[in-house]
Amino acid sequence: MKIHEYQAKELLAKYGVVVPNNAGVANTPAEARAAVEKLGGRGVLKAQVHVGGRGKGGGIKIANSPEEAEELATKMIGMLLKTHQAPEGVIVEKLLIEEPIDIVKEFYIGVVPDRKSQRNVLIVSAMGGMDIEAVAEEHPDAIAKMPVDPAIGLQDYQCRQVCFEAKLPAEVIGQAVVFLKNLYRAFNESDGALAEINPLAVTADGRLLAADAKFDIDDNSLYRHPDFAKYKEESEEDEIEAEAHRRGIQYVRLGGDIGIIGNGAGLVMGTLDEVARAGGKPADFLDIGGGAKAELVRNSLEIVLMDPNVKGVLFNIFGGITRGDEVAKGIIEATKTMDIKVPMVVRLAGTRAAEGAELLKTTNLIPATTMQEAAEKIVALAK
Repeated sequence: MKIHEYQAKELLAKYGVVVPNNAGVANTPAEARAAVEKLGGRGVLKAQVHVGGRGKGGGIKIANSPEEAEELATKMIGMLLKTHQAPEGVIVEKLLIEEPIDIVKEFYIGVVPDRKSQRNVLIVSAMGGMDIEAVAEEHPDAIAKMPVDPAIGLQDYQCRQVCFEAKLPAEVIGQAVVFLKNLYRAFNESDGALAEINPLAVTADGRLLAADAKFDIDDNSLYRHPDFAKYKEESEEDEIEAEAHRRGIQYVRLGGDIGIIGNGAGLVMGTLDEVARAGGKPADFLDIGGGAKAELVRNSLEIVLMDPNVKGVLFNIFGGITRGDEVAKGIIEATKTMDIKVPMVVRLAGTRAAEGAELLKTTNLIPATTMQEAAEKIVALAK
């Protein structure tokens, strides 16, 4: 679950991470004006979107007066912000209003999980203010990494070592060690999936501040953090994904034109591959889990068909505990109540799949016996 910059800074500040003073979030130009007045007449307006590269796209502006803040906010709120990460653009709905800071140097610090070593890893670079991926590609020696043993936890000497390896100036290492420890504690205790401060700014008076912050939370841990529920509603920029998650459906939009519904993450992933191999482009990943009751099928189909690019839908269901004939009944019952204008191919396998296939013969649904056949049929029909 992604959270906005202002939410990430709110979370990190609770763990002692030093962030710039702010006057809150503005949803209207008038609120932006009032916020800058609160900050003393000058402020930075920062678009709250889940993409990087905001500055180059016009998503960060400095206002030198409350009047200018209102004028800038009028242009920024509602704008289509295009960046290298989102060339199609994202709509700006709100602005974080912060105090201006005089930055003399920019560093990068972050924490990410490494599945290979099964440890969280600290990442530090003296080259902040740009994408860490670009730094890794163009200047790999400028990045230092430190795996953290979960049984022992992060030690002070490890923070100092990774700062020295990243060639941070000696005069900031003491502050940087504190930043790293606080950031790691926030990441660990909040079940983070990514924590990133870029840039970690050195101000003219020698302070370190988290000028920007990115924080992702592991969805599977949310039951442990009821206080994060306030973040969930705004966690997706994609409206269809947001609606799917509100309905409790595991859905990821992929941008193609073949809607895919399956039961089990592995089966759905395999279906994506087969559709691509047949020359199609998957529109989504949707896993209905272990059952296919009519209501769940209907909700899943509604979500898939919300995407205007979808030209066909492929059901790929393997019946283990779930019976194929019950799945077929669920699909038939759901589709009877919907006005579906695209072709649908259904592949059933496993327990009572033959009985399910017999039921499908009485409908407009197109049966397939193998995953490969189903993929080829839906790709051809969609074309």
